[in-house]
Amino acid sequence: MLTLNHHIKITQETINSPNLSGEFPAEDLVAIGAWCHSQYRLDKESRERWEKRNEAAMDLALQVQKTKTFPWQGASNVVFPLVTVACLQFHARAYPSIVSGRTVVNCRVFGDDPTGQLHERARKISQYMSWQVLEQDEAWEEEMDMALLLTGISGGVWKKTYFDPTLDHNVSEVVLPRDFVINYWAKSTDRAPKTHVTYLTRNTIYERVTAGIFNDVLNDEWYLGGVQPQKTTETVKADARQGINEPQQTEVTPFACLEQHTFIDLDGDGYAEPVIVTFEEETQTVLRLVYRFDSLNQVTYNSEGKLLKIKPTEYFTKIPFIPSPDGGIYDIGFGTLLGPLNESVNSAINQLIDSATLSNTAGGFLARGAKIRGGVYEFNPFSWNRVDSTGDDLRKSLIPLPVREPSPVLFQLLSLLIEYTNKISGATDMLTGVNPGQNTPAETSRSMVEQGQKIYSAIFKRIWRGLKFEFRKLFELNSIHLPEQVPFAGLPNFLKRSDFTFGITAIVPSADPSITSDATKLTQAQLIRQAAMMNPAYNIDEAETRFLEALQVDDVKSLYLGMAHARPIMTPQIMVQQLKNQTAMQKIEYEKMKFIATMMEQRSFNQAKIVNLMAQAALFQEQAGGEKSAAKIAEFTSMIEALKTHIEAINNAISAAQSATQGEENGNQQQPGNAQGGGVQGMAGTSSNGSAPPMAIGAAAAPDGGMG
Repeated sequence: MLTLNHHIKITQETINSPNLSGEFPAEDLVAIGAWCHSQYRLDKESRERWEKRNEAAMDLALQVQKTKTFPWQGASNVVFPLVTVACLQFHARAYPSIVSGRTVVNCRVFGDDPTGQLHERARKISQYMSWQVLEQDEAWEEEMDMALLLTGISGGVWKKTYFDPTLDHNVSEVVLPRDFVINYWAKSTDRAPKTHVTYLTRNTIYERVTAGIFNDVLNDEWYLGGVQPQKTTETVKADARQGINEPQQTEVTPFACLEQHTFIDLDGDGYAEPVIVTFEEETQTVLRLVYRFDSLNQVTYNSEGKLLKIKPTEYFTKIPFIPSPDGGIYDIGFGTLLGPLNESVNSAINQLIDSATLSNTAGGFLARGAKIRGGVYEFNPFSWNRVDSTGDDLRKSLIPLPVREPSPVLFQLLSLLIEYTNKISGATDMLTGVNPGQNTPAETSRSMVEQGQKIYSAIFKRIWRGLKFEFRKLFELNSIHLPEQVPFAGLPNFLKRSDFTFGITAIVPSADPSITSDATKLTQAQLIRQAAMMNPAYNIDEAETRFLEALQVDDVKSLYLGMAHARPIMTPQIMVQQLKNQTAMQKIEYEKMKFIATMMEQRSFNQAKIVNLMAQAALFQEQAGGEKSAAKIAEFTSMIEALKTHIEAINNAISAAQSATQGEENGNQQQPGNAQGGGVQGMAGTSSNGSAPPMAIGAAAAPDGGMG
């Protein structure tokens, strides 16, 4: 048990101190560094078996080929990409499903909200925190991308969430499983001591020393002497996977520093307070010592003033994959689940290839009786090599090695192993985009895809739960480090810091963990949209917005303005009246065209009569003469003038009808929306004006009747 010679009291001043190392003598700091390093070694030893599994998983995922000398030097060394395919398939589904759209964080509202203030606050918080992780923290999305890929291989990663004073905003960074050392049998990340292995350059240490964050170690021998690269089995294998060589010592080689989140009794009351100790790994020199809680509000005392408990501030969030069946804190990934099967598949494939190599490259025994000159014989097409033996002696002297063809049973076993590997990983043919066949019913295909996604759905729910705790840490950091008035989106007081002081349980990821494909999301949005159109109790604006988001439409708000800005909807009564108006207009147009056709036919008939009368008058003038001829010609002339008058009246009627039609077309083009009654009234007026020409025709028809 760690016992210190000097103790300090818990006050707000000591809580806010950037470094408490100056409060303790050198011997206490040495004891703290040695004790923390021993705890680190114990935790690291507890996970030795996991480290071996993790190294093997990385080798399979990266398809690292190891040197083989059996059954001969240079034998087949194929690494089948079962783990690689499974991890890539998971990553391809998880990344767009979890980080979808521009709204990543969602703030929910519980209970009634008659004034709408809670919903407005939740909307602003969702918008602001989504901007924080996607835009302000430029590395968050890239870190999340890497976290999802590593989760599939190693079985989980950790994310460290904290406020960076140099960047002046919150940061969430990925911590690799190999750099996050915690006792393998710990039940929870929050309650157990843990160590984050960090690598700090000489400049970084110098900056933190001058800023008062680290102790002054600028004159220490380990700092001035530089770093001796530590060569361990783990680092050698990691270098082999990445294809790099052992680093050489330079001035920029980083120091391995351990940031341990542990519990140490600094005030001597028997209760170990949550603290953070940063120390250099090789020399165990303490660089920094701070409390791991932010205010006295996290300290609870009983009625007698005795300390009961302290709620520590947690920085690390576990992004889980599949819980380990043995109860360990480190989850298992596809590298662990599929590792033994992948090794078996590799062995089967290499045995088949080696067998085929032996079968194709003939070899055997050569008897003494064969009279063949020594040396190497090369066989090329159309070439024959000379020997001193007869054909029969040569046949008897050459005994080929009895080698079998590649085993079909082994090939069937290989297919069985790959099939069960796909069942474990969920990477079936349909889920990888392979056509199952032309005769597969659609419902069968849909059911196969749905069942194949069950594995992914369970994993998505765990990742969603991890992101929930990460976003809540960001929410809590906002309540501490944001200004009183939070400017955003061009508004100086978009939010207040007090908006982040309550309702932390309402913060969740906006992704739906139960939906793992774009098609399922779109189908759900379509069904909700259809139900909203039929049921007035639905929020149509929300249903339409979700439908457009499922279509992955950018900037939905500028495209869909909501029902408040919608144009008037055509009611059934208006539609019936519009149909009646259209029918009446078509009937009037028909009567008008019929009238014009009748007039044109009458005009042609009268013109023919005029020609006939003129011919009769000329003939009568030629055959008869005198006064009788003059009187008859005058009669013909009178009849022709009457017909011309009638034709002129017909032309006027046709022109009036055509002018009325053209005027109505122009009026309809200028007022396209005037469909209620206006068009019918205009046509009625035209019909009454067009009734005058028939009266003129009737008046001028008398001479025609006389002719008859």
